[in-house]
Amino acid sequence: MAVRVTQNMLNSNMLRNLHNSMRNMDKLQDQLASGQKIAKPSDDPVVAARGMFYRSSLMENEQYTRNVDEAKSWLDMTDSTMDEVGNVMKRIKELLIYSGDGAISPEDLKTMASEVQELKNHLGTLANQQINGKYIFAGTDTNKAPYDAAANGGKGDFVNTNSSLINLEVSQNVFVTSNVNAQNIFNFPDNANNMFKLLDNIITELSNGRSAAQFQQKADQQFDKLLAERASLGANVNRVELIAERLKTQEVSISDLMSRNEDANMAEVMTDLKTQESVHSAALGSGARIIQPTLLDFLR
Repeated sequence: MAVRVTQNMLNSNMLRNLHNSMRNMDKLQDQLASGQKIAKPSDDPVVAARGMFYRSSLMENEQYTRNVDEAKSWLDMTDSTMDEVGNVMKRIKELLIYSGDGAISPEDLKTMASEVQELKNHLGTLANQQINGKYIFAGTDTNKAPYDAAANGGKGDFVNTNSSLINLEVSQNVFVTSNVNAQNIFNFPDNANNMFKLLDNIITELSNGRSAAQFQQKADQQFDKLLAERASLGANVNRVELIAERLKTQEVSISDLMSRNEDANMAEVMTDLKTQESVHSAALGSGARIIQPTLLDFLR
């Protein structure tokens, strides 16, 4: 059975096809202007879902990178401070050896006592080293100074007993330590015989005009422990640097995957747009022939 095609049907089909053509051109023009395959999730739910996943992964990677940067800052500050502590201990060891020289006068020994006192004060300053307002040798009590100049009868002592480590997450379920156990440095082997108490004993002997050479072994033990802790710190620094490099590589990989998923192929889009413009022009041309002539066309 034949279907009668009316003029209204021709006009409706022509308008519908023109609308579809314009809609396709609008979509291609949006892709060309934005550089993105989709403008809203309904354009392609799969691309949108993958894009959300990649963005979430990128945000996590950025947070891990910030944690690594913070850990590196703490470790670098700790390393430089421990290096300075080592230099102080070297000088003290030199003074202890020098004090054993029988030709040294009591007055010279008292002068040496003054120098050791200043070195001790400097060690107290180093023990209270801060980064971003937090004490790096206080364990998790980062808001309390670990060295108190008024402790031990005004002589000054390391009063912190917190040995907890600060861990930062640098990958999923992967943590790194950003500080050191200061008890192994300033409170070694215990608070009664720590670094500052040793210096107090040295100062007492030298102030009385006596040699303090008998403390050389204990000073060596303190220095050796400091070197061991610094070696452990160096291993931790190396690990953090390797993690930082891996996070940089992951950032590039995730960004590349996100670009492949969302970015439009500009050459392909421009070609499709040119093709669609040709189709639209052809549709307009055929539409001009379909529209029914009016009475005015016959009255010319």
